[in-house]
Amino acid sequence: MLTLAGRRLAASIPSLLIILVGMFLLLQLAPGDTVDALMAQMGGGGDAQLTAELRAFYGLDLSVPARLLNYLWRLVQLDLGFSSIYGKPVATVILERLPATLCLMTASLSFAFFFGLLFGVIAARRVNGWQDTVISTLGLVFYATPSFWFGLMAIVLFSVHLQWLPAGGMESIGEGFTGIHRVLDIASHFVLPTLTLGLIFLAIYLRIMRASMLEVLTLDFVRTARAKGLDETRVITRHVLRNAMLPMVTLIGLQAGTMLGGSVVVESVFSLPGLGRLAYEAVVQRDLNTLLGIVFISALLVILVNFCVDLLYARLDPRIAKETGG
Repeated sequence: MLTLAGRRLAASIPSLLIILVGMFLLLQLAPGDTVDALMAQMGGGGDAQLTAELRAFYGLDLSVPARLLNYLWRLVQLDLGFSSIYGKPVATVILERLPATLCLMTASLSFAFFFGLLFGVIAARRVNGWQDTVISTLGLVFYATPSFWFGLMAIVLFSVHLQWLPAGGMESIGEGFTGIHRVLDIASHFVLPTLTLGLIFLAIYLRIMRASMLEVLTLDFVRTARAKGLDETRVITRHVLRNAMLPMVTLIGLQAGTMLGGSVVVESVFSLPGLGRLAYEAVVQRDLNTLLGIVFISALLVILVNFCVDLLYARLDPRIAKETGG
């Protein structure tokens, strides 16, 4: 297990470097930069001297290779640069926005995984029955419907008409909640965003789980367990689930980046102060330092999730750790 962990960590460093260098070079091809956006906001108030000073401050007066090397050197020193939008270090801005995105991702992933597992097992156990038909149909509907439409319809139904849940934001402003009341208030604000982001992934997980369950149920070790006289519940929980969950666990790592990308739309719809909305603002304002900082943190999050998934996969299937050690 330790050998596997070490190899995964070593392999993640080149991946992170390739992502950062590729994104940096792609952003250089985009029209405009931070200083152009700032001068456009000033209107006619900017002059050539001020433009030159701003370009020197943000390092835009250097060549592209020099800027790249300067950026990588600052990353080694854990310096993400300065945000032109908020007028403070990028690391500070990201740390302020990171909790909202982490809460949304964790809640959505947990919701999608748990109910995808549950509904996938039910569909597989009642294959071709009405339960299987209903679950499969709903999964197809959830997967085919855009997340922003889910979000808007959820706001109209639960916030406008029923007035059960807040329409946006992370917490109630001006209420002064503390302790458990603040936790409940924040949780109520995350219900609709979690459902909106999680339903699409729930549809994927339940279909993967259904197909995996149907495959595992036909294997020899399942028939052997039944021949020993084990009841069906014990066969499912102790023998089938552990093997059927492997594709779902793998899918978590593959879709961590997709979920981060989906949070841009969801956070914009529900006005959540997270990394997704910050990335959108950074693109509009041409704040390249902030955008590169978001890419760096997002890449770290995806690598961390995949690292944990690899360890969990090796735990569920000991053959992986043995083959790696060998």
